[in-house]
Amino acid sequence: MRHEWIYDVLSDLHAYASRNDLPALARKIEDAIQEMRRELADGDGPAVPHPPPQRRVN
Repeated sequence: MRHEWIYDVLSDLHAYASRNDLPALARKIEDAIQEMRRELADGDGPAVPHPPPQRRVN
C-alpha cells in the first residue's frame, strides 16, 4: 500500500499520546486518521486498515 507508511506514523503518534497522558493530542491524531481514511475512500488510493487492537510500538 502506498499510504500505509503514514498510517503507521499516525498510529505510533496516537499510541505515544495515549500512553503519555496527552488526550487532546490523541484526539487530534484520531481526527487526522479519520480524515485520511475519508480522502482515500474518495478514490485516491487503496483503503487504509484499522489498527489492530493492541498495536505494539517499538
